[in-house]
Amino acid sequence: MTHEILTADSLKAFPLPMPHEGSKDERGSALVLGGSRSVPGAALLAGIAALRAGAGKLKIATVESGAAGMGLAVPEAMVVGLPETPEGGVDGARAKDCLLKVTKGCDGLLIGPGLVEDGPTTKLAVELLEALPDASFILDAAAICGLAPHAGDVCRHGERVVITPHAGEMAQLLDRSREAVEADPLDAALAAANLLHAVVVMKGAETWIVDPQGARWLYEGGGVGLATSGSGDALAGIVVGLLARGLAPLAAALWGVFLHGEAGKRLAASIGPVGFLAREIAGEVPRLLRETGS
Repeated sequence: MTHEILTADSLKAFPLPMPHEGSKDERGSALVLGGSRSVPGAALLAGIAALRAGAGKLKIATVESGAAGMGLAVPEAMVVGLPETPEGGVDGARAKDCLLKVTKGCDGLLIGPGLVEDGPTTKLAVELLEALPDASFILDAAAICGLAPHAGDVCRHGERVVITPHAGEMAQLLDRSREAVEADPLDAALAAANLLHAVVVMKGAETWIVDPQGARWLYEGGGVGLATSGSGDALAGIVVGLLARGLAPLAAALWGVFLHGEAGKRLAASIGPVGFLAREIAGEVPRLLRETGS
């Protein structure tokens, strides 16, 4: 099967829904579950990106020790503090009941940025998938690595799921070496899509997007400057914002990769090929959306 190069023209087959009224509810509600005592800012980067992608409402669920600061840093969001483990991560067992209340009515959920414990994060992600049959999900970072033992659970909901691994996370998911994933990222993406029946965004200098039926798109890259701390959090946030707006998982993944990469190109031109910050990526998204008529 051949692949398609991801461009603005190819995205015309996946039009973005545009609101017809002024209500923020019409653009959907996104929730970001992320952050830890040692990496509190990942949820912030993702949350702001979700709003820049057009989500109408934002909730951020993060560790209790970071919630007050998060609320001040992102005043547009409803912020919920969750019980912590001694290591400073979200205590999934104690947080579950709170999350089931907070996530009610959310259209798109992002789980993973800045979370530090793979096993509990994966378990919590699967439980939320089961509990929220009407929501779309993007699983990132710690939510990806331990998914293989839960593949059957994810498969039942795979049509609602996007995963966004880098090579190291994909290696853990598939029980392959990182070198093997980097040598053939498309094969890894296809294997993961088949395993989970989900849309896979295989991040790298070039990014492969694969759907469960084996269709594949290649985005040829937004530049080396995007290889920077927090860049993946911004990408995941863009995707969840688009999911909240009502895009199907494949369309949200394609648009998210394109917007993230094109933002990198813009920042490289205005600031320099390296040295721009992940926090600056989301700010380019509204202009890109305007230029595409979206």
